[in-house]
Amino acid sequence: MLGRAFSHLFARRGAGRVLPSWIRGRLGGHCLALTAGMLLPLGLSPFDIWPLGVVSLLGLIIVSDVEQKAWILVRWYLFSLGMYGVGASWIFVSIHEFGGASVGLAGMLIVAFIATYALTGLVGGGLIVATRPALRVLMFPAVWTGLEWFRGWFLTGFPWLYVGYSHTDSPLASLAPVVGVLGLGFISALIAALVYQVPRWRWWVSASALLVLVALTLACSAVNWVRSGEPVTISLVQGNIDQHLKWRPEMVGPIVRTYTDLSAGEWGRDLIIWPEASVTMFRASAQRLLKQWDDRGESVGTTLLLGIPDRTPGGGFANAAVAVGAGAGDYHKRRLVPFGEYVPLEDYLRGLIGFFDLPMSRNEAGPAQQAPMMAGDLRLSLSICYEVVYPELVRTTLSQPDLFVTISNDTWFGSSIGPKQHLQMARMRAMENGRWMARATNNGITALIDPAGTVRARLPQFQPGVLRGQARIMSGTTPFHRMGHWPVLALCGLMLIYGFRYFRGARTSKALDGGS
Repeated sequence: MLGRAFSHLFARRGAGRVLPSWIRGRLGGHCLALTAGMLLPLGLSPFDIWPLGVVSLLGLIIVSDVEQKAWILVRWYLFSLGMYGVGASWIFVSIHEFGGASVGLAGMLIVAFIATYALTGLVGGGLIVATRPALRVLMFPAVWTGLEWFRGWFLTGFPWLYVGYSHTDSPLASLAPVVGVLGLGFISALIAALVYQVPRWRWWVSASALLVLVALTLACSAVNWVRSGEPVTISLVQGNIDQHLKWRPEMVGPIVRTYTDLSAGEWGRDLIIWPEASVTMFRASAQRLLKQWDDRGESVGTTLLLGIPDRTPGGGFANAAVAVGAGAGDYHKRRLVPFGEYVPLEDYLRGLIGFFDLPMSRNEAGPAQQAPMMAGDLRLSLSICYEVVYPELVRTTLSQPDLFVTISNDTWFGSSIGPKQHLQMARMRAMENGRWMARATNNGITALIDPAGTVRARLPQFQPGVLRGQARIMSGTTPFHRMGHWPVLALCGLMLIYGFRYFRGARTSKALDGGS
């Protein structure tokens, strides 16, 4: 009964007939799919044309509204190809400028990566194909969200270019503490589906749904999920060390002097933060320096948090951070960057280009559960570089932390769009969890972010400096911090189960009718 009601309400009026003939054709639709995918990154930082995220998904819905199942699969792949081709272009900079690969080799590697990872789009296309045609638009938000979730863990995950990030500064930003970035992606896909169905449904269905969404957004914007508490004084130090020189043995001393000189006037503040791998000697070799900084910090009530290479209990390499002075604790990075911090298929790729032979490309992941970093009595939730792009990893690192801290070395991205995308993702983590985020990087973008995702202060890129600011200790938790993405994913799962079950029921019914 319910299935028939939904089928009647959401039934398409003449599948594909409202589309222009050039879209119904193979070549035109394929080109539109590629173009729509290329538009999606323009909704994200640094372009920040947030409506393009919805427009991009609307284009994907349009090109999926055909009967040819093979075309749908091809178009989801082309959409993904365009999306990663534009949005992940910064990988070329990492491989060529800092990895030592020639233009030709770097070009081939990034083309191979994009072409291969775009195959994940076939998961979404396959789910659409498996859904009854009359329900495909209805199922699209669940399919899209499921695909983004899949990309967040498949082959260790590449949770980059989530469409929800386009809403860090959009009218939907107030929903981030409730539904998280995947939930914002679901809403983007839902809006696209509603817009597409306006000429196909009774118009009031789309209008009513959009009005409900507006009401929810306004209601959430009026709620204070967390409360502001005591201030914390923070100094974020940006050394701007040249990546080509950073790991040379003779640069250890000059790099340490750079950070100690920049920090000379900061002792006495609550927290001084140096970026990822700011000290380029192993922790065991830096004990004398760490003891000096520990004594200095303890005498004035300052915690110094810094990135430093370390050894695992088994003797492997670890990307680590330590706190000295008034604070204590250490942390080993848990989510490593493929090819950057470890090399898949190492026997075949190690030695291909210099990038794969750097010491940090032999790291081992730290344990899943680690004691919190402490700055005096403050509990810090720390993420190193790439880890901040994983919503659930950041959310579950520490229950009700006092402050989020992320340290990074975005020098690998050069002057590409990568650092700006990375900053936007850190902003979303602050919004989702209702906490201040202190972000220290080697050459930018060093920033202090409030719980609303607003960048309160930042340093210019490619310049050494110190960002002095103040954060607040927040109390209370957001719905997202308590439950994560599970409510959104459960909703998507139920929608997909309904779509597939109804699809199978419709096929069985059709077969029985034919047999009689």
